[in-house]
Amino acid sequence: MPNYPKNEALRKQPQGPATMVLLLMMVTVLHLVTLAILFIATMEKSWWTLDNVENVDLWHKCMYDNNTETWLCASVKENEWLQSVQALMVLSVVFSSMSFLVFLGQLFTMSRGGLFYFTGFCQILAGLAAFAAVLIYTFQRELILQELKELSKGRFGYCFILAWVCVPLLICSGVLYVHLRKTDKS
Repeated sequence: MPNYPKNEALRKQPQGPATMVLLLMMVTVLHLVTLAILFIATMEKSWWTLDNVENVDLWHKCMYDNNTETWLCASVKENEWLQSVQALMVLSVVFSSMSFLVFLGQLFTMSRGGLFYFTGFCQILAGLAAFAAVLIYTFQRELILQELKELSKGRFGYCFILAWVCVPLLICSGVLYVHLRKTDKS
């Protein structure tokens, strides 16, 4: 019978560099996927949809023309609420992009055992900016979409939902970056 330590904490194996490299790869993939989703949510044309014949996003209002079977788009009429949503979504993309570039820089220049605090902080700020943008759009959609005739027949589009999905992903990846340490194999 082997002689095991009595204390449960002493029996646990320390996490090796392979575990940290795997965590590092997972966080990197999560960051890139979240950045792609965030970019799509900011630039694509479906924050508000009316019966698949009219789409409104942060930048354009598009109507489907049955005669030509194409989408005809024009710039949206801007107001203060829409401008704040636009600015916050762009700021979120900038923070997340900057966070990834800083992460790559830290990965190659930071000493062993260092933490990715700045990267995590930027990623959390990106999540909070996206959160503020979707909250404003949720509660102020009547003022943002005031030029639409039948607002009550519309619904939120897939880009709005993608923006909501990004919020917890950005914050979680930011928290993971804060707890991530650089090891020898990184």
